[in-house]
Amino acid sequence: MTASLASPLPERSISIAQARREWIDGEPVAAPGARVEPWLLRSWQRCLAAGRQPGERVSFDPVSAQAALRVAERNRALVAAARPVIERLSRAIADTRYFAILTDADGIVVDVGALPGGSDPAARHARDIARIGVDLSEHAVGTTAIGAALAEHESVWLHRGEHFFDDTSVYSCAGAPLFGPLGECIGMLDLTGVQVVERPELRHLAALSARSIENALLQRHPCELRLRIGWPGCAPGADAEGLLCIDADGYVTGANAAARHMLHQPLGAGLALNCNDLFALPPQMLFDAARRGDAVIEVPLWSGLRVHVRAQLATQPAPPSQGGGRSRLRDVETALIRKAVDEARGNVAEAARALGISRATVYRKLPRSRRAG
Repeated sequence: MTASLASPLPERSISIAQARREWIDGEPVAAPGARVEPWLLRSWQRCLAAGRQPGERVSFDPVSAQAALRVAERNRALVAAARPVIERLSRAIADTRYFAILTDADGIVVDVGALPGGSDPAARHARDIARIGVDLSEHAVGTTAIGAALAEHESVWLHRGEHFFDDTSVYSCAGAPLFGPLGECIGMLDLTGVQVVERPELRHLAALSARSIENALLQRHPCELRLRIGWPGCAPGADAEGLLCIDADGYVTGANAAARHMLHQPLGAGLALNCNDLFALPPQMLFDAARRGDAVIEVPLWSGLRVHVRAQLATQPAPPSQGGGRSRLRDVETALIRKAVDEARGNVAEAARALGISRATVYRKLPRSRRAG
């Protein structure tokens, strides 16, 4: 006897129902201890702690055109980086009746992929949630892949009755969080189907696609130098490559998850890490390699390990900051360096020692006509 494509396999259905009775309804069961993923149990418990009950009606409140426009505007960079990935995803999952949803860090929908056609109930359920500006956070719609991924900061999969509310038990979904260049959670990518066969492998696809979106964001991040990092002997590939954004003074301004893991560094907001802290060679050598067009250079780490690095000078100018703050700061820095060089009577080495910076930094900040030994 075969299971319906629209329902969980019998043993899966029984396990979910038993877990709900035990953990949500608080009923004694014949065989207590039904297996529940820890993150799923935590989500159910948060819903119960908020005073919610599974039988409550869930309404996906309509969003005005003006509100949807504001949401899209606030997340323009994220949507622009994700759109090509979502388009490829939509083609890959078209025959499964799953579709992609992109949300911000609050669980608000900011973009959607191609939806399944038709006027049947499944299509209507899809349209309920696939609207820009709709709130799909855990606070609004209970346990979903969206709320769980944002709360847990890891990829998840849940099917039908694993959703907290009865109204959302028609959905099956995979989700993966999205992290910005500074390591902060900026949203999530969700793959959802309505009354569909369970596809837990979509969790892996969602996670890989999320990494692609993060890398696309990093490619747009303002910097002077971009580094692609890989382990020797491993073929270069976007999924496994570490990406670093470096400013003119050798400081890290952005990194992807792979780089954080490979270098064993948080590389996040508020951490002023220089290439000198990461690599056992001067940052200027990385800039020189990029100018020469070296394909790959082998770079030692302070741990004794070695990595392969492809260095590329950024060709696109950084977008202007509000009020010109970034350019103003650079003007002040340049003025201070010029003053130190003047006081050192043109001796760059002496000026660098007085300022506590490298000679390479002094050279980069000064016009050629002002440089001396």
